[in-house]
Amino acid sequence: MRRVEDNIFDNYEKKSVKGTGHIIAAVACMVAIASMVAVLFWLNQSMEIEAGVVPDFETAIDEGRYADALMLYRAVHDDVVAADDDNTELGIRREQMGQMEEIVNTRLLAIEDQMRSSRYIPTTADIRFMNEMQELTSSRLSVWLNDLATEFLLGTIEKPDLIFIFETLNDVSNVAATTTPLLYEVETIEQARGDVQAAEAAFNQGDYISSVQIYVTVCDQYTGFVYDYSSSRLTEIKEIMYEPMLTEGEHMLERMRYFSAEALLSDLAVIFPDDNRINADLLEATSHTTEVMEYTGTVEVICVRQLIADVSRGASNTGLYLTTDEFTRMLNELYENDYVLVDAETMADMSEESFITEVNLTVPVGKKPLIIVLETFDYNVASTYNYGLCTQLSLDEQDHVVGQYVAPDGTLVSGRNLEAIGILDAFVEEHPDFSYDGAKGVISICGYESVFGYVISRDEADDRTAALESIGRPNVEFTDSEIENNRQTVSEIVSVLLDTGWKFASSTYGNINAYEADMDTIVADTEKWMDQIETLIGDVHIIVYPGGNYIYGTDPRAEYLKSNGFRIFFGMGYNPYHIYGDNYLYYDRSVISEYTLENYDYSRLFDATLVLDSYVNAVVTSDQTEEQEPI
Repeated sequence: MRRVEDNIFDNYEKKSVKGTGHIIAAVACMVAIASMVAVLFWLNQSMEIEAGVVPDFETAIDEGRYADALMLYRAVHDDVVAADDDNTELGIRREQMGQMEEIVNTRLLAIEDQMRSSRYIPTTADIRFMNEMQELTSSRLSVWLNDLATEFLLGTIEKPDLIFIFETLNDVSNVAATTTPLLYEVETIEQARGDVQAAEAAFNQGDYISSVQIYVTVCDQYTGFVYDYSSSRLTEIKEIMYEPMLTEGEHMLERMRYFSAEALLSDLAVIFPDDNRINADLLEATSHTTEVMEYTGTVEVICVRQLIADVSRGASNTGLYLTTDEFTRMLNELYENDYVLVDAETMADMSEESFITEVNLTVPVGKKPLIIVLETFDYNVASTYNYGLCTQLSLDEQDHVVGQYVAPDGTLVSGRNLEAIGILDAFVEEHPDFSYDGAKGVISICGYESVFGYVISRDEADDRTAALESIGRPNVEFTDSEIENNRQTVSEIVSVLLDTGWKFASSTYGNINAYEADMDTIVADTEKWMDQIETLIGDVHIIVYPGGNYIYGTDPRAEYLKSNGFRIFFGMGYNPYHIYGDNYLYYDRSVISEYTLENYDYSRLFDATLVLDSYVNAVVTSDQTEEQEPI
């Protein structure tokens, strides 16, 4: 048995441990209470500070006790400067500083606005306020005066108003160091206004190169305020322009617009002379350009329709079309004969709405300009099914525009080599010098049945129904959702075509005989074209008159077309011809088809016997027969 003394000791020990735990808990509780009291005290003090300093500052301002107000501000400012970033009081102090500065700025703004709007002369109390609030007013006023000088430079304040403000505030000792030198520079600023404003106008129009060039000249000519502003803007503009303009130049290289890329990159190389990326891109551009000359002779314009992609179905064609092989051979012959593709719109400066200005073409030395028109790419069912044409355009995985049709066995056949657009695109990729600065051709579109084979409106759905019935094929119903999806598809194809050098034209909405149509017909047809087609492809300035049935440029109907932006007209003629008229440019186009090549002499362009299948196949067959004969 344990002794009684042991039990007594155990009980004493247990009581001691229990007593110690109570003491620790009590101490912890007292510490917590003390901390809470401290926090509450700090919060109370902070609230008192927050509640008292700013009102006291504002009261001192209102009562004209500027020294007291300034002392309050500086005390808070010193706390902010001395405080650590993790100081819990820092946020409150910064807020107080901001509130006090806002009180001063509000009063200054009222004085400034009155001085500018009504030539208000500050009172003695205003002058005292501006002087005695020292750094709180001097910094704000100095910024304002410099801003006014900038406005004068940019033309948003007139000289008398500027002089009044400067001379009035020149008596304020707090800002005399700012006003005095600016007053001396007013005449110099006035001299530089024209150039600086021209630089800013160029910048606002996105012409960064011209803006930089003007500012460089200004920096060379002026010192002081004008130089400081111009050099600062020069730095800003260079930072803004670098990436987008260089990206634009590199996109030009991708699209084989080498001459435009060379011009752009040359300007960039002057502005950024040591930039390796610019210099490498410029080298690539110049390696694809040659000497150019101004061309003043006649311009050949040839026109082709859709191509026969499936010759097994196109054997009974009417002679209106070329086969894909014939078109490919024609391009090769034109290339061998030194023709180069040019943009039809580059011959007309249409920057003014009321008149058109003649522009001579520029082409590489030794080259002859050529415009190709691809006519009426609507893909109506009668032609596509009867003559072996493609039924629509689409985009492949590389975003190439391709033609496609369904073969008799139900197989979908698709490829760049099935339609003139894809064939020409691929030919230029292989022979970049066949295109001057990435130009391709003009694609004319009417609204009959579809665009590129896609029904994009209810009107076209009705046309397609009637056309299918006429050739004995089953009708196809189009929902609003399908029509909207078709519009999106066409828009995507158009975007690629525009980006790769193609231009668009109207062939009228209904593919009408414009010469015989009355004014009401022209107006109704044009409104439908602009509403249903132009909304997909953007502004269009060209009309390719169906059948060559053009309207004379002074005819009221032509005036109506010109008033709606159509200012380049293509008629039809055997020989190359173009003329500038009253706010328009007219071209004749030579239609190239199996029929015309067999019945007209186009030897000025190429030898038809080297193009037409009938001749080429006959020669091949003859050669094969000779090879098979015994020796």
